[in-house]
Amino acid sequence: MIKLVEVRRNNRYTNNKTNEEQYTLHEVYINPSHVVAIREDERALQHLREGLMPSGLDARQGFTKLHLQRGQNGLDITVIGDPGVIETKMMTSMQRVLLKG
Repeated sequence: MIKLVEVRRNNRYTNNKTNEEQYTLHEVYINPSHVVAIREDERALQHLREGLMPSGLDARQGFTKLHLQRGQNGLDITVIGDPGVIETKMMTSMQRVLLKG
């Protein structure tokens, strides 16, 4: 399991702000063996430039969309970090598991 920071969009019930900070950050634990695809999330980058992301994020920050296997359906989540960084974290985690077993 690896710990990442997920970017979640506020829904209309929890978002009381109109034009700013439409997203919140939450820690999430991911099983790397359930990740099917990794790709850069360009929409999140656009929203960062527009000021819709939480304050305090660096303008150079990268975002990755993970597609997770979930039975017959998939689940897409956006996490903070460039795809290369996320891949390295997942590979390091997988190697530790292989070395133990």
